[in-house]
Amino acid sequence: MSTNAHTLNHGSAADAAAHDHEHHDSGENTVFGFWVYLMSDLLIFASLFVTYVVLSGGTNGGPGPKELFELPFVAWETALLLVSSLTFGLGMIAMHQSRQGLMFFWLAITWLLGAGFMGMELWEFNHLIHNGNGPDSSAFLSAFFALVGTHGLHVTAGLLWLLVMFIQLKRDGLTPRNKTRMACLSLFWHFLDLVWIGVFSVVYLSGAM
Repeated sequence: MSTNAHTLNHGSAADAAAHDHEHHDSGENTVFGFWVYLMSDLLIFASLFVTYVVLSGGTNGGPGPKELFELPFVAWETALLLVSSLTFGLGMIAMHQSRQGLMFFWLAITWLLGAGFMGMELWEFNHLIHNGNGPDSSAFLSAFFALVGTHGLHVTAGLLWLLVMFIQLKRDGLTPRNKTRMACLSLFWHFLDLVWIGVFSVVYLSGAM
C-alpha cells in the first residue's frame, strides 16, 4: 500500500516537472519565434529607409526636409518614446520581482508616453497635410509618410497590445504565459525605439542639417 502511494506521489511529481518543463520550452519557443518576426519586420523598415534615402531629393520643386521639419518638436517627440523604453524596462523588472502594483504603474506610464508620442506624430502629419505637403505632393513626402507612418502604425499596435495585456494581467495575474507575452511585447517596444532612433537620425537630423 505504501509502495503504491510512493509510486503515485513520485508519478505526480514527475508529471508536474514535465508540465513545468513543457511550459518553459513553450515560452522559449514563443520568444524565439518573435525574434524571427522582428527580423522580418527589420527588413521592411530597411526597405523603407532605403526608399526614403533614394527619394529624399525628389521634392518636385516643393519644400524639402530643411523647410518642413521642426527639429525641437521632433526632439521632444523622440524623448517621449525613449523614456517610454526606460519605463517599460522598469515595469519588466517589477514583473520579475512579482511586484504587480509597481509593474502596472510603470506600464501605465509607458502607455501614456507612447500615446503622447503618437499624438505629436498625428499633429505633425495633420500640420503637413493642412499646409499642402501631403504624401501626394512629391516623391520625398511619399517616402517620408510611408516610413514614419509605418513606424506609427507599429507604435499604435504596441499600445493596443499593452491595453490587452493590462486586461489579461488583471484577470489571470503573472502566469508563465502572461510573462512570455510581456517578454515579447518588451522586445517589440524596444525594437520600435531603435527604429525611431534611425528615423530621427536619417530623416529629421540629417534633413535639418
